[in-house]
Amino acid sequence: MNVVIVESPAKAKTINKYLGKDYHVLASFGHVRDLPAKDGSVRPAEDFAMTYEVDDDAKKQISAIAKAVKGSDKLILATDPDREGEAISWHVLEALKEGKSLPKDIAVERVVFNEITKNAILEAMKHPRAIDMDLVNAQQARRALDYLVGFTLSPVLWRKLPGSKSAGRVQSVALRLICDRDEEIEKFVSQEYWDIKTNLTSLDGTPFKAKLSHWQGKKLEKFDIPVEARAKEISAALEGKQYKVQSIDPKQARRHPYAPFTTSTLQQDASRKLGFSAKRTMQVAQKLYEGLDIGGETVGLITYMRTDGVTVSQDAILAARTLISQNYGEKYLPSSQRVYKVKQKNAQEAHEAIRPTDVTRTPDKLEQVLERDMFRLYELIWKRMMASQMESAVFDQVAVDIESADKQAILHATGSVMRFDGFLKLYIESRDDDEEDEESRALPPLNADEAVALKEVLPEQHFTEPPPRYTEASLVKKLEELGIGRPSTYASIISVLQERQYVTLDKKRFIADARGRIVNAFLVSFFRRYVEYDFTAQLEERLDDVSAGELDWKQVLREWWEQFILTVNDTKTLTNPQVLETVDALLEPYIYRNVPKGTDPRVCPTCGTGRLGLKTGKFGAFLGCSNYPDCKYTKELVSSGGDNANPGAEAFGNEAKILGTDPKSGLEVQLKKGPYGMYVQLGNEKKPKRASLPKHIAPDQATLEIALSLLSLPREIGTHPETGKMIVAGLGRFGPYLLHDTKYTSLKGDDDVLTIGINRAVTVIAEKKAGGGRAAVTPLKVLGDHPDGGSVALYSGKYGPYVKHDKINASLPKGANVETYTLEEAIPLLAERAGSSGKKKSGGFKKKAAPAKEKATPVKEKKAAAPKKKAAPKSK
Repeated sequence: MNVVIVESPAKAKTINKYLGKDYHVLASFGHVRDLPAKDGSVRPAEDFAMTYEVDDDAKKQISAIAKAVKGSDKLILATDPDREGEAISWHVLEALKEGKSLPKDIAVERVVFNEITKNAILEAMKHPRAIDMDLVNAQQARRALDYLVGFTLSPVLWRKLPGSKSAGRVQSVALRLICDRDEEIEKFVSQEYWDIKTNLTSLDGTPFKAKLSHWQGKKLEKFDIPVEARAKEISAALEGKQYKVQSIDPKQARRHPYAPFTTSTLQQDASRKLGFSAKRTMQVAQKLYEGLDIGGETVGLITYMRTDGVTVSQDAILAARTLISQNYGEKYLPSSQRVYKVKQKNAQEAHEAIRPTDVTRTPDKLEQVLERDMFRLYELIWKRMMASQMESAVFDQVAVDIESADKQAILHATGSVMRFDGFLKLYIESRDDDEEDEESRALPPLNADEAVALKEVLPEQHFTEPPPRYTEASLVKKLEELGIGRPSTYASIISVLQERQYVTLDKKRFIADARGRIVNAFLVSFFRRYVEYDFTAQLEERLDDVSAGELDWKQVLREWWEQFILTVNDTKTLTNPQVLETVDALLEPYIYRNVPKGTDPRVCPTCGTGRLGLKTGKFGAFLGCSNYPDCKYTKELVSSGGDNANPGAEAFGNEAKILGTDPKSGLEVQLKKGPYGMYVQLGNEKKPKRASLPKHIAPDQATLEIALSLLSLPREIGTHPETGKMIVAGLGRFGPYLLHDTKYTSLKGDDDVLTIGINRAVTVIAEKKAGGGRAAVTPLKVLGDHPDGGSVALYSGKYGPYVKHDKINASLPKGANVETYTLEEAIPLLAERAGSSGKKKSGGFKKKAAPAKEKATPVKEKKAAAPKKKAAPKSK
C-alpha cells in the first residue's frame, strides 16, 4: 500500500479516484505544525532556533497518517507545488519522525503537479523527488520574520498607543500605501483649466468633433487656458473663420491579447468584472482547482491558482488553438502560437499560468452544474486563456489637423474604427477607470486641403482631480509592481487590514480609518525603514534567493534582526506623551482638517484656554483638552471621505442623547456614539438591545419613532409570490439587507430597510438573482452622431450584433451585414425600439402573482445571461 498526503479532503477524494486501490490518499488539512503564539518560539540568541508544535486540530490528522503508514511501502507527499506546499510536506514528515511513527524501511517521495487531472497525477507519480529544503527554508525564514515582527513590534505598539491592534511585516507596508494615498488626496488642491472643442461638418455634411490644439502659433498645454474669460475670448475669435484640412495621418494599430491569468491578475480582474474580493476569488478558485463532480466524474477544473508564471503547457496551447479554429474560424487563429514570458527570478516557482485543465470543457457545458460564483470565475479564466491564443484586434486610426485660413488656429481630431475584433470577440480587458476613449469615435472620410465648416465652438471648464483611492484590484496591482508580498499573500494582507479596522472599503475604495492613520504615523516616525517600499521588496528578493539555493536563510534573518532589534530597543525608551506628540504633529493636517479657517485648531472649544492634543483610550485615539480633569472635552477622530460615518456624527459629543421612552417596555431609548459609529440603545441593562443608525441618517434627524423601528428589526415584509417564503428586512454588520430562502441581498441606494415594501423587495431580489446589466464594452465601430445628440455605435453581443444610442439597444435584423451597416439604417431601428411598449426582446417584463393583502405591480426581471458587474452582497 502507498500512502499519499495532500492538503484538503476534496483534493484527496479526487486524487484517490485516479490512483486506485493500491493507494490511500489522506488530507493533512493544511499545516500540521506551526510556531506557538507565545514568546520564545523563534530564538534569535540561539541562531534563530525555532520550536514547532502540532496544532490541536491537526493531531487527529497526524494520528490518522501515522496509522496509515504502518506497514505501507511508500509515503508520497503530494502537497501544493509552492513554498507553502513544500513546507507542509516537510512538517508532516517531521511530525511523524518526532512522534516516532515513521517506519524505518518506508520510502519517502515528493511529487508535484500543476493540475488535478488523471494524466497529470499519473505522470507526477512517475517523477518523484526529494523534499526541496531550499523552498522549505525560504518558507521558514518568511514565517520567522513575520513572527518576530508580530511578537516584538506589536507589544511596543500596544504600550505606546493603547487601543491599537497589532503590526505586521507586510500588512504595515500595504497600510502605508493606503494612508499615503489618503494624504495625497487631502493635500490636493484642484486647479481650474479650460479646453475648446468644436463641432464641424465635412463637405458631404457629415458631423465630427475636433479640439483646439494650437493658438497663434503656440501648442496649447493643459493649463494654457486657465479661466473662463480667456476661453470665451479665444472661442469668439474662432467664430467666422474659414477652415480646411491641413494634414491627415492614417495608420493601422493592433491590440494584442493579454497573457493567461496569474494570481495577481486573476484577483484584479475578478474584482473589476465580478466584484469579488481577493479573498473570495481565492476561495472560489481553490474549489475549482481541487475538483468537482461533473457528470459522475470528479475532476479539477483549473490549474494551480497560486502562481506568478504565464507559461502554458504545449498540450493546452494546441487544444486552445484547435477550439478557436472550430468555434470562431481560421481568421481568429494566429499563424503561430503565442508564447508569454515574465521576468521570474525564482525558476523553481515558475509554475504555469491559471488556465482550464481542459478548454473543451466550455462554460456553457458547466453552467448548470456549478454554483454561480464558481461558474462566473471559471468563465473568466476560460475566456482569458482562449483569448490569449487568438488573433490581435485591428483598428484603423487617423489623426487630422484642421487649420484656419488666417493660420491662427489648428484643430485636432482623432478617430478609431475597429476593422477586426480578434480576441476582443471573446474577452475585453478591464480597467480601473471608466473614462471614455476619445479616439474610439469614427471620423468621416477627409482629404488634404478639403474645406470643413465650423458649426459650433464649445469651451469646457475642467478641474484637476486627485489620484483615486485604491480599489482591491489597484492595490493588488501596486503591491505586485513594488514587489511587496507574493501571490499567495495578497488576499490575507487585505483581509487583515480590514479585520484590524485599519482601513474601510467604501464604494469599492479603501479609506484609512483613524486607527490606521495613527498606527501608520507611529511606524513611519519610529520604524520608517521597515515600512519603506524598497526595503520590503528587497527582503522579498532575498527570500527568493533562499528558495533558489543562492543564499543561506539564517544569514538573511541575522542581517535583518541586527538592525530591527536596535530600533525596537530605542523606541522602548520613549515615553507615551513623546510618542503621541510626534504622531500628533505628523497627523496635524488630518486631525484638525475640519476646523474653520482663521481659527486656532488646537484651542479647546469648551474651556477656551486649554490646548487640544492626541490622547489614547480603550477604543483608540481621540482629542482631549490639556486642562483635564477640570475640562472634560473630548472629540473622537473620524476617517476622511467616504460614507462610513453618519452626516454630522463628528459634531456629536460623547454624551448619550435621550430620544424618549419605549411605550411597550417603559425603557429609555438613547442615541449614542461608539467606536464603530452611531447607534440606538434600549434601556441600560447589562446587555441592552442595540441597533446601528443607518449611514444616511444624521444624529439630529434620529427620532424616537426611527429608533424604535430600528430596534424592532429584523422585520417580516411578506411572502414571496413565487416561492411562498417569507422575506425579512434587517440591518447587519455590512448594512441593510433582505433575507429570503436563506439568501441575503444587500439594500443599496434609496431603498430604506424601515419602509421597503413587498413589491420592491421582490424586485430587488429578482435583480440580484439575474445579476443586473452589462459591463462597458468596446464598440465594433461608431456609426456617427444621432440627430438627438450623442453617438450611435455598433456592438457585438452575446445574442448577436446590436446598435446602441444613449440607453437604447436594438438588435440588428437577421442577415444584416455588420461591415457595411450604416447610421441611416440604425436610426429608424433605434426609433422603433425606443417607441416600443417597453418589453425587451431579450427577456421582457413578467407579471407576478400578487402577495396577499397587497396589490401586485409588475416586477422587472433581467436575464441571467447578461450579468451585471457589481459586487455580490457579503454574507451575514
